[in-house]
Amino acid sequence: MNLENTKAQMRKGILELCVLAIISEKEAYPSDIIKRLKQAELIVVEGTLYPLLSRLKNAELLNYNWKESKSGPPRKYYHLTDDGVSFLASLQDTWSSLTKSVNQSLKKSKKK
Repeated sequence: MNLENTKAQMRKGILELCVLAIISEKEAYPSDIIKRLKQAELIVVEGTLYPLLSRLKNAELLNYNWKESKSGPPRKYYHLTDDGVSFLASLQDTWSSLTKSVNQSLKKSKKK
């Protein structure tokens, strides 16, 4: 079994939660989101992020505003909709429960 592939799949599984959490802090431009994810060692490329942002927008969890740029064409800045705020809260609750369960399982496996 390929360890790197498993790690990548784990990161992808939590990417939606992390992207929504980043955008919840303030409006975000995609390159800023990528920068934050890379800082958190959740390495993402534009080819991964843009389809995710599109899916979240189509699900009406995100919306965007166009803002003028000092160095080129206007940019899309994403923000959460009210549904997005509720969805993020549910994901955060699920994450808390999941991490608690996983941590309990890991403690048991270390004792063996």
